[in-house]
Amino acid sequence: MKAEFAFSERHACELMSIPRSSCRYQGRRDDSGIRERLTELAREKPRFGYRRLHILLRRAGERVNHKRVQRIYREAGLCVRRIRRKRLTRSYAPSSKLSAPNQEWAVDFASDIAASGQRLRVFSVVDAFTRECLALETDTSLPSRRVTRVLQRIIDQRGRPEFLRSDNGPEVSSRHYLAWCVERSIGTIHIQPGKPTQNGHVESFHGRLRDECLNTSWFWNLWDAKRKIAAWRIEYNTNRPHSSLAYRTPAEFAEQVASPSTPSDNAWPNSPQGQALRAPAAALTRARPCENVTNTKAKPENRATKCRIS
Repeated sequence: MKAEFAFSERHACELMSIPRSSCRYQGRRDDSGIRERLTELAREKPRFGYRRLHILLRRAGERVNHKRVQRIYREAGLCVRRIRRKRLTRSYAPSSKLSAPNQEWAVDFASDIAASGQRLRVFSVVDAFTRECLALETDTSLPSRRVTRVLQRIIDQRGRPEFLRSDNGPEVSSRHYLAWCVERSIGTIHIQPGKPTQNGHVESFHGRLRDECLNTSWFWNLWDAKRKIAAWRIEYNTNRPHSSLAYRTPAEFAEQVASPSTPSDNAWPNSPQGQALRAPAAALTRARPCENVTNTKAKPENRATKCRIS
């Protein structure tokens, strides 16, 4: 201000509302020794902040305040660079109500360990409408190409789904997986990161899988795990009553959906009361019998008005 507007020191201090003694103050403290020592410690411990470096200085016998260490730390440009990860963001729209098989398949992975210490992974495919477990592929590694081979095997048996719902793992977000879905006109639904409830069907299935199979079985090796998990899948589809299917098995429910006998015998998923699978045809209205009319010579239009529709 003094150089730009040619003010005197007194006038400039009055405008800035600072004492003239503060303007003339020159620091007498020599920080060169602490700066050198702090720089050496920062090179030895590059991920330590000023607080940890202050502790190391105190251990070395330096009697210095932490605020002074912070000031020298910043002036020397020793601040730790924070690397912020790029988080994936996805938009999510609630899916419509399912009304038939193969509209949506839910896929996910579970993990376990064998008695030999071998890590196991289980790839699950669940029909979100019939709740059938379409596949439980078990192996030590399940890359993207292995996942598409399993899905292709299911498609060859029962047709392709309209959508595949999954999380954002590398197996179901790779270029190979996405290109495979595009070639077969299959839509992909990726849930938002950190919200597994958006894939609730397969998460609920994994709860049953872990509680009834993985936690109660002792796998000696990979072959033993494949055998026991495959046997549990058959039991789940054919013998285990499902509460959301009015305590019928997924196989029974799928059979009734394929060939419905009576509307009252079928139920929607998540309907414990046994709600009808499809809306019954509108009942034909039945006319009440016309009331006895004493006057047989009444006009036809008057007689018709006495007939009511129930």
